Amino acid sequence: MHSLFRSAGQVRLIGLVVIAILFSVIVGKADDSWPQFRGAGSLGVADHPGLPERWGTNQNVAWKAGIEGRGWSSPIVWGNRAFLTTVSTDAQVEAPKKGLYFGGDRKDIPEGTFHWVVLCLDLATGKELWRREAHAGIPANQLHVKNSYASETPVTDGERVYAYFGNVGLFCYDMEGKPLWSTNWPTVKMRYGWGSAASPVVHKGKIFVVNDNEDKSFVTALDAKTGRMLWRTERDEKSNWATPYVWENESRTELITPGTGRVRSYDLDGRLLWEFGGMSTIAIPTPFSKFGLLYVASGYVGDKVRPFFAIKPGASGDISLKQGETNGAFMAWSMPTAAPYNPSPLVYGDYIYVLFDFGFLSCHDARTGAVVYEKQRVRTAPTGFTASPWAANGKIYALSEDGDTFVFQAGPEYKLLHTNSLEEMCMSTPAIAGDRILIRTFGNLYCIKAGAGGSL
Repeated sequence: MHSLFRSAGQVRLIGLVVIAILFSVIVGKADDSWPQFRGAGSLGVADHPGLPERWGTNQNVAWKAGIEGRGWSSPIVWGNRAFLTTVSTDAQVEAPKKGLYFGGDRKDIPEGTFHWVVLCLDLATGKELWRREAHAGIPANQLHVKNSYASETPVTDGERVYAYFGNVGLFCYDMEGKPLWSTNWPTVKMRYGWGSAASPVVHKGKIFVVNDNEDKSFVTALDAKTGRMLWRTERDEKSNWATPYVWENESRTELITPGTGRVRSYDLDGRLLWEFGGMSTIAIPTPFSKFGLLYVASGYVGDKVRPFFAIKPGASGDISLKQGETNGAFMAWSMPTAAPYNPSPLVYGDYIYVLFDFGFLSCHDARTGAVVYEKQRVRTAPTGFTASPWAANGKIYALSEDGDTFVFQAGPEYKLLHTNSLEEMCMSTPAIAGDRILIRTFGNLYCIKAGAGGSL
């Protein structure tokens, strides 16, 4: 009887293993996924020994999928599926212009019908598995010529995909594309009509959205399964474009929200924990954490103050530094002019790498903020960088608006190793899934894989 019972148990165990294997084949592994803007933990790091470091339009391209319409949202990946958003129209739309410049705001709302779309592609082949039109109509707001109506990166928890489109709404689908719920709030104005870009984040059954605008800013949490609003907290802020960050530290879990007025931390029920001032007049980079520290940066190029802060856990109340101070009880260190404007900084190994819009790279000690190497010029062309850098296998990658990816040696010495060109405008931060890199250009989504379409 004991032998029979053991055999039956073994059969059940084998059955469970087979089911697990089949499930992993069908939906893929979360370990190889890139579920949100800048991937797990918003770190932009995904080491995999099979990742390529060289590519081009005809080198190491597993597939290229044409993407109708315009969107600067990043692709995300879960298992064997890639998701991204776009907005298409038959109306005449002005082409984006590269570089940093004044005069990109537009007073008029484009005429014609626009289509806000969520796409799902097969990661292995690039084949479209499903598309869902979230909304169709005339836009509620104008845009900066470089922005798009699909600049917020979607997010997934492996059960559902959440796509947020600024003044249009937040839309939830299951992994097969079935619409589950959607929600929206009244249309709001953004500074100079530049449009929106802050992406949502999801954490343990809650989805968080920060909507900093010119009318009535707020942060809100919704039930990820139903879309029911759990709480909403008003914010004394104007327009910002920074994606929030869920900071799980030794003391608690916090929602970090950069703003031009104040950087604020909330508990997961919307209560303010701490705050500080001193940011530049535009907040874009996404916070992240490493070595027990929270990193927050804000570097509008038109400001004299472009600060970078490293915060310790456990703070409460106002932790603003006084004039001339660079650290405090809960401020491990700060640097007054070290932050980038658009790209989020990157921690890899023991170092922080800062990619500046005008084409410079600097390196600091991540624990102390000490300079490892000063700004090094990456390129002389004026088009610059908007996408955030990423790291893998001892390399740092920086994608320019021209579609050129510069590959650097990681570590205390500045060394440019390669330049990989896709010959098309890029502003979207890439995604990494296992041994593949997904790069969105103006009109295509490239899947880069070693040994595909040419040699290393």
